[in-house]
Amino acid sequence: MAELRWNPLLRTWTMVAGNRQERPNLRTDGCPFCPGSGNVPSTYDVLEYDNDFPALTTDPDEPDAVGSELSPVAPNYGKCEVILYSPQHDVSLHDLSVTHLTRLVELWTERQRILSSDPRIKYIFPFENRGEEVGVTMRHPHGQLYAYPFVPLKIRTELESARVWHDEHGSCLFCDLTRDEVSDGRRVILANESFVAYIPSFTDYPYGVFVASRAHKGSFLDFTPSERTDLARMLKTLTGGFDLLFSRRFPYMMCIHQIPVNSPEDVGCEESYHFHIEFYPPLRGETTVKYYASSEMGAWAACNPLRVEDTAPALAAACRKFEQTIVKP
Repeated sequence: MAELRWNPLLRTWTMVAGNRQERPNLRTDGCPFCPGSGNVPSTYDVLEYDNDFPALTTDPDEPDAVGSELSPVAPNYGKCEVILYSPQHDVSLHDLSVTHLTRLVELWTERQRILSSDPRIKYIFPFENRGEEVGVTMRHPHGQLYAYPFVPLKIRTELESARVWHDEHGSCLFCDLTRDEVSDGRRVILANESFVAYIPSFTDYPYGVFVASRAHKGSFLDFTPSERTDLARMLKTLTGGFDLLFSRRFPYMMCIHQIPVNSPEDVGCEESYHFHIEFYPPLRGETTVKYYASSEMGAWAACNPLRVEDTAPALAAACRKFEQTIVKP
């Protein structure tokens, strides 16, 4: 049984998905995402694959009869997709060519266009979990995409903060943040014509990089072909730098934030909100993990155990080192 349950304390929905208990855990009996498995085409480069264990579905279950006035329930309408990066089982995102990664960005763009045509979808969220430290159960290179029937609480909070800043200053909060980081320079990791990668001073994680578009853009649908290629190049170099930093496979959560769709209460948000990617890498050292514990989870009071002015130069150097190894497409 899967459904949505309303949290009256935070005023947002919780997805309940008992079916996900059946997911395989680092299975050793073959990979369903590899060609020849019978689950995917015999040849592909990048591919959308409907999640076998979705928390959200366009054919939702009837909710359990457990709701109340305080905490109603709703159907789990939406879509959960797997985005396969490559047919090769053992590659990482940074092993793929810029040309290949541009096709990945184009697939994200295509899914944004298709899913936003459903009026019941309010927010489209592509993301990647990498590494056992963040709960990955399939090693094959892939990300996921959730299309929600509501705007998630963290996005809602960002939208409101951006709206308030725009009302008070007449400018985009993310444009101003990126401009300040470039001006300061100490926390900048990478930059190209279209994007800047930096570790903002306030991030929860020692290596919590943000990637922001230089131009004020709201979603993948707003990018030009050259911007899509620049994003592909930046993701390749950044993730390659991550793996060089401690000479190991670097775990992370990559979260792509865009404007909502089909959301009347967010009409006009494209003026104040801005496409960006937030990385949450749990490592604070080669073998040490920065855990999200009671203060972070119970009070939403984050604590970063390291100064990002110290971590950013090391990651920037690793990215420069990786960039020297890239063969141009």
